[in-house]
Amino acid sequence: MFRGDVSTLARRRNAAHDGGADEISTGEERDYTVRAVERVCSILNLLQESIDGVSLIEVGQATELPKSSAFRYLWTLEAHRYVERDPDTGLYRLGLGFVGMQSRHLEVLRERARPWLEELRDEFEETTNLGILDGDHVIYVDIVESRNKVRSAASRGDRDPLHSTALGKAIASQLPDARVRDLLERTGMPRQSDNTITSIDEYMDELAKVRRVGYAVDNGENAPDGRCIAAPLLGTHLPVALSISAPAARFTLKDVEQAAKKLLDVADQISTNPVPEQRPVVEPA
Repeated sequence: MFRGDVSTLARRRNAAHDGGADEISTGEERDYTVRAVERVCSILNLLQESIDGVSLIEVGQATELPKSSAFRYLWTLEAHRYVERDPDTGLYRLGLGFVGMQSRHLEVLRERARPWLEELRDEFEETTNLGILDGDHVIYVDIVESRNKVRSAASRGDRDPLHSTALGKAIASQLPDARVRDLLERTGMPRQSDNTITSIDEYMDELAKVRRVGYAVDNGENAPDGRCIAAPLLGTHLPVALSISAPAARFTLKDVEQAAKKLLDVADQISTNPVPEQRPVVEPA
């Protein structure tokens, strides 16, 4: 609950305006809370904390509103695109009205990450990437290309599968298992190469390893001749990850192990709220 913390002068002005000068003399602090706004904040907080969405009943319970009133709040927020309702499940999620705010956050993150992407590119002489989960795919937010004539590089704005990329694995490792399974069922996990993981259970086993070692590897799974290593950016409140990608012939599994420590360290530096103490010990891929 937010309470007004105003100066004595401001409170006197308010009291004079409201005709409540006697009330100020008691020394009691006014409560400037607007109940309707509080309920809207409660609804948005509830939706933000949910990956799969929330039901009308859950919204009513969180706001202590009857079902009909909760529906009117949601309907109004939906009309302004701050909430969207899944027509199949009936669950509510945050809507596109927040995209502009998130876009600005993402742009700030991209600007913060750019020098580190360049540093990684220069140290390992390979392409570096910043990616975010967009729907059920990974979209490339920024790319710093290797200076080698033969290089592995996508283009900014390109989309790649969640299941066959190191960026996708790194991002998925930070999502609830139920959400990951839902995304994989939606895409169908098409085979990109002979090494592509096409089983949900096998992929979940892979994510368990990613969570243990702290980074993900695409070992020729998205392209037969490619190899990539990625680490999630913790503390950014966005489903984002950082990666190094290269031709497999030049970027061996031994190189991946050597690059992992540096990648994890850079990921910590980029994160808006670095938490290096939470990073696991690097193990062989």
